[in-house]
Amino acid sequence: MRHIPGAWQRTARGAGLLAPDGSSVPTIFAEMSALAAATGALNLGQGFPDEDGPEAVLDAARAAISSGVNQYAPGRGFPDLLAAVAEHQQRVYGIELDPQREVLITVGATEALAATLLALVDSPDDEVVVFEPYYDSYAACVALSGAKLVPVPLRWPDFQPDLERLASAVTDRTRVILVNDPHNPTGTVFSREVLDEVVRLAHRHDAIIVTDEVYEHLVFDGPHVPIATLPGAAERTLSISSGGKTFSLTGWKTGWVTGPADLVSAVLAVKQYLTYVGGSPFQPAIAVGLRLPDAFFASVASEMAAKAALLGTGLRAAGFEVSSPAGSYFTVVDAAPLGATDADAFCRELPARAGVVGIPLTAFVTPEHRGDYATLVRFAACKRVEVLRDAAERLAGMTFN
Repeated sequence: MRHIPGAWQRTARGAGLLAPDGSSVPTIFAEMSALAAATGALNLGQGFPDEDGPEAVLDAARAAISSGVNQYAPGRGFPDLLAAVAEHQQRVYGIELDPQREVLITVGATEALAATLLALVDSPDDEVVVFEPYYDSYAACVALSGAKLVPVPLRWPDFQPDLERLASAVTDRTRVILVNDPHNPTGTVFSREVLDEVVRLAHRHDAIIVTDEVYEHLVFDGPHVPIATLPGAAERTLSISSGGKTFSLTGWKTGWVTGPADLVSAVLAVKQYLTYVGGSPFQPAIAVGLRLPDAFFASVASEMAAKAALLGTGLRAAGFEVSSPAGSYFTVVDAAPLGATDADAFCRELPARAGVVGIPLTAFVTPEHRGDYATLVRFAACKRVEVLRDAAERLAGMTFN
């Protein structure tokens, strides 16, 4: 059997993709979802909805399949979806885009992120600044790109960064400042002061801003503010989003990158050698979704806010300390009041104790910082109301042996 080349093996191990014996390492989501299936526990760990999206969008996908939209899409994406993304950005945020030059369709936001980092990183001396805790693929993609990950901590309970620590993290070696807003896994929405500082630092150190905005329509209080709309940001910002979270269609894996034409073209140059193109019949369907009335997008946010509030009430009743989210699918709690000292161990015991699955926040941080988040757990509220009520009752009846 041919062995994995040494350089790739070292990189993959550094990214947490390989164990010391060379075997693949499953993600925490795969582990905990398997545990939920094995125990019959309610899965509030992985962030996927248990309800389908709007019927008009589903109908559009069925119609596309029936009408023969089943072969490769154009490399940048179908023109109608490119146009729909540009229309959405203009209608919702006032961002003007050339759909043929400044929009690229990807296989979800995760591919968009991977292609973007691979396109922008020039040398092993490059650094990528991220807010920690972070979506787990960030560390893997940064490692695969060959860059150095530089984390800026977000602290319980509001998960806003210290601006002095942010400023010290961004240097002339910084190639990318990677911002996830609304934020996974904490549910925070960054203040305008934080966003302004990101733009200032990007200009000062000639860095590119990459912003992951997949939860853009899940801000609970007030409109989402894309970094690209701030003064001086547009010319150095690549914005990433997708239809999965907004339309409860995470399995469709249809995302996009928008921004300056030269940067988008650089991402396309890499993306075409990753997946080439994505699922063709889903692209016209997501275009239909992006053109739904404003009332739909308002309802998405209000419904998720109500679910987060319901989940938060149940978690408090169970004895957790709760950080109230400002957006996204997620609520973070401190399990220390319940005697937890290790969130990973706590989450592995939780299905037997309560019939509920959560994710330890330590899965989203660098190994040397895990102690700072040792008792914090993330739960997902993107489930049916009756599931959340059931979960709350189970948690309230939790037993300790």
